[in-house]
Amino acid sequence: MRLLCLLLLACVASCSTNGPREHARLGASMFADLTAQEMKAVRAYLHAIQDLGLSDATSKTMKKNSILLVELHLPQKQRALKVLDHGHTKPPRQARVIVQFGNQARPNITEYIVSPLPLPNSHRVKTFKSDRPINFESRPITFVEYYHIDKILQKVSMKMHKVLFETTGGFSYGNCSDHCLTFSDVGPRGLGPTERRSWIILQKFVEGFFLHPIGFELLLNHHDLDPERWTIEKVWYNSMYFDSIEELVEQYESGRVEKMKLSEHDDNDFYSTYKPRGHSNTPTDIHGPKFVEPQGHRYRIHQNFVEYAGWSFAYRVRSSAGLQVFDLRFNGERIAYEIGVQEAIAFYAGDTPAAMQTKYIDAGWAMGTSNFELAPGIDCPEMATFVDLYHYYDTDKPVQYKKALCIFEMNTGTPLRRHFDSDYEGGFHFYAGLENTVLVLRTVATVYNYDYIWDFLFYQNGVVEVKVSATGYIHATFFTPNGLNYGTKVQKHVLGNIHTHLIHYKVDLDVSGQHNSFESVDLKLVNFTNPWSPKHFVVQSKLQKTEHKTERSAAFRFGKKFPRYLHFTNPNKKNRWGHQKSYRIQFNSHANSVLPRGWQEENGISWARYPLAVTRRKDSEATSSSIYTQHNPWEPVVNFEDYIRNNEDIVNQDLVAWVTVGFLHIPHSEDIPNTATPGNAVGFFLRPFNFFDEDPSLASKSTVIIRQNKRGNVNIRRWTPEVVGHCVTDEPFSFNGTYAGV
Repeated sequence: MRLLCLLLLACVASCSTNGPREHARLGASMFADLTAQEMKAVRAYLHAIQDLGLSDATSKTMKKNSILLVELHLPQKQRALKVLDHGHTKPPRQARVIVQFGNQARPNITEYIVSPLPLPNSHRVKTFKSDRPINFESRPITFVEYYHIDKILQKVSMKMHKVLFETTGGFSYGNCSDHCLTFSDVGPRGLGPTERRSWIILQKFVEGFFLHPIGFELLLNHHDLDPERWTIEKVWYNSMYFDSIEELVEQYESGRVEKMKLSEHDDNDFYSTYKPRGHSNTPTDIHGPKFVEPQGHRYRIHQNFVEYAGWSFAYRVRSSAGLQVFDLRFNGERIAYEIGVQEAIAFYAGDTPAAMQTKYIDAGWAMGTSNFELAPGIDCPEMATFVDLYHYYDTDKPVQYKKALCIFEMNTGTPLRRHFDSDYEGGFHFYAGLENTVLVLRTVATVYNYDYIWDFLFYQNGVVEVKVSATGYIHATFFTPNGLNYGTKVQKHVLGNIHTHLIHYKVDLDVSGQHNSFESVDLKLVNFTNPWSPKHFVVQSKLQKTEHKTERSAAFRFGKKFPRYLHFTNPNKKNRWGHQKSYRIQFNSHANSVLPRGWQEENGISWARYPLAVTRRKDSEATSSSIYTQHNPWEPVVNFEDYIRNNEDIVNQDLVAWVTVGFLHIPHSEDIPNTATPGNAVGFFLRPFNFFDEDPSLASKSTVIIRQNKRGNVNIRRWTPEVVGHCVTDEPFSFNGTYAGV
């Protein structure tokens, strides 16, 4: 009998640990980024294969075979769901590896899937949809290539030392002490898929050098793997084009070129710094407001698994793109399988050749690896949980990025909901309100000049906000009078160039299961006879619902009317009131298309044709862009248009919403030194729409209800401690609610 009781207790314990929450917690590791040890194991395994002939990525030769990237390769969704929903054994962890084969007759890029981790013993070639080859010229620029670009700039700058020195008031490239020049390069690198030609902007190397162009740009052809064969093909100086450095120098010396003279190196050069200037009435001897957690964290973190106020999810930071969330659940019910950033672009216009060419496609700069340390109290509250990230990109060993991700709870300062019920006689019947606390998951990617703040916000009422805020330095070029057609003069010699930011997200919704449908809802006006006054008519709005049955029907083009309500429904599940359980995507965006359809570089960003496109989910359509698009947008390895070209049925299917948000940025003088975040944040909300029977935040015990009886006495009802704590206030909560004339 005692043995039977022990067996029953063991069964109960086993059942409790194998429930949905435990499945989610244990399954989260399937989505965790590779550890440093796993990255090292992958490198050691591949370097041991003699046929690959791998060398160190940091060796200075360009003619080599080397590893560019090592990151997690995700498991197939159906296998992952068996783990998350039924507790099945997790599939082996795998790595995606990009290898650059430059030391062979026909250089190429090959991707491999290496497994199992942490002790790999096999690899296979990874292919893209339609087996598109990866053009070698589409590879990202590496540290070694930049090393050689710097060397050639030092070499050619000696020929034009006098021009640079006189133009800048004493600056030079190399042997320059504190009067140095630096450079910025732009993409794409050329005008076609087999080119590797970069326009390079020379700038003063001072703090915020992005805002210090000197009016000198070079076109460098660095296609050859032998840097000794690189050439300067064009030079732009003072709005004039030259075919060589020698031509510029000869015409400069003979006086056939108008000489420019920039200001001397003085305090005027430091408009690009953060050094305080101007007058402020804010006291400097006391701190501003701070976030506090009087009794500690209310969220729980287990490795990459997070729980908060009914929410649970796993996260990762993909090296090639950035922040992702997986297995997102509310009260144990999955809302989405995957939400993650795919791409960020900034397409510019201008009068200088570099400005005309600048079309940044940021996954090509390994946007996900650009997450650097976050400053407590500025980037995230001091009481946030900070997490280190590890990446293996253009390196020979994993790189640790300390405190590069943060998680914190905050009060938004606005009630989630509230109501004051007046008695219209100087008193009230009741007041009720609920503070709006949210959990924030954040990283910040500094991709060259721009800083993108990536946020996921989880609200108590089942709402998720996905947001990106842009800050950092504007991309600036040398001012010319014609440049005012393409931007704004922000300093004496500086033009802030107009540009459009577009951000693309993958949103794999699973609304009460995988079988979902998609509908849009808008309004139409109807006119009918007034039933209680037949001589009159009533004009009012009426709901107009459209079920979208195919992918083409659910691909909304920019410039066309866009429905205001976009619902992902489960046709097989209803709430208590008979409505199909749904989630709504609500946009916060001012995006528009950036190029005509099919125009050269636009082929690489075909996703940017649509604010929203809905497709059938496929493991073969995992991403909408790639790390190669920046340098070959003309023949992209991943072409999003292929995903909707076959126009598949999307009724009662596993669906993915591909969301594009963004904004136009016309720089202005207040962008100096940096673009500020207010007004420069875009994103979208995932909002329950008849998913619940009522507002799920009713479960929150932070609600306060205050009632007044006939004698005017106030009864305060709350379910949390009355005194918050000395860090906030020593005073207990109080409320009167009466009003009268004075």
